[in-house]
Amino acid sequence: MYAFTYHRPATARQAASLLARKEDAKLLAGGHTLLPTMKQRLASPGALVDLGSCADLRGIARKGRNLVIGAMATHAEVAASPEVREAIPALAYLAGHIGDPHVRNRGTIGGSVANNDPAADYPAALLALGATVVTNKRKLPAGEFFTGLYETALEEGEIIVKVSFPVASRAGYAKFRNPASRYALVGVFVAKRGGEIAVAVTGAGEGGVFRWPEAEAALRARFAPKSLDGLAHTAKGINSDIHADAEYRAHLIGVMAKQAVAQATGKA
Repeated sequence: MYAFTYHRPATARQAASLLARKEDAKLLAGGHTLLPTMKQRLASPGALVDLGSCADLRGIARKGRNLVIGAMATHAEVAASPEVREAIPALAYLAGHIGDPHVRNRGTIGGSVANNDPAADYPAALLALGATVVTNKRKLPAGEFFTGLYETALEEGEIIVKVSFPVASRAGYAKFRNPASRYALVGVFVAKRGGEIAVAVTGAGEGGVFRWPEAEAALRARFAPKSLDGLAHTAKGINSDIHADAEYRAHLIGVMAKQAVAQATGKA
C-alpha cells in the first residue's frame, strides 16, 4: 500500500467535512473492495475516512409503510433483524446469503449499494422494491441511482445515509451462486406491491442490474411460478465471462425468476 492518512469521524456530517477538506479522500465502510484494490496498488487514495464510528449511519427501523436501514448496517444485522424478517423476509434472506460469515459481519448495505458491483445482491432488491437511497444531500429513487457497472448517481462528497424500502405484500429472491465467491452469477428479486409487479435481475446484465418487463407483464396476469412457463430471456445484453456465457445466464434468469416467485408465494 501507499502512504495515506486515516480518519475515523463520529458522524456523517464530520465524514462529509473530511471528504471536502482532504485531497483524494475515499470512504471506508466494510472495505471488501477498497482495501484489496489498495493492497494491489490499483488505488492509492491520500486519505481514508472510516465510517465505522458514525452511529447516525446505523440502525434498522419500521417507519410506517417503509423499512429504513442505516447505511452502515452489516449484512448479518439485516439478516438477523426482527424488523426486516417481519416487514420484508426476502430481504433478510438475501442478506443472509451474501458471501460467507466474515463478509456478512463486515460488509454493509451502504458500501454494497455505493460500489454497485454488477454481481452484488442488494441492487436487485432496491430496484424491485422501489427503494429510495437517502444521502447527506438528497433522495434518489433506485431506478435513478444505479447508472452502470460500478457506477451510481452519487456525486463527489455525497454519502449514503440510509436506504428506505417500501414494504411489499409479497417478495422473493433467488440466485445461482458462484461456488467460490458466493456472488450471483444470476440473481432475481421479485416484488408485488398492490397492483405493481417488479422483477429485477443482478449478475447478468452487461450494464449491471436491470428489470425484466416481460416477466413483470406475465406475473401481472397471475402472480404464480407457472405464469413464467415458456418465457425465456434473450441473451442479447447479457454478460459472458469465464464463469458462464450469455446463453447460460439468460437461461438462469428464467429459472431464478420462477424460484423467486415460488419463494414469494410460499411454494418454494
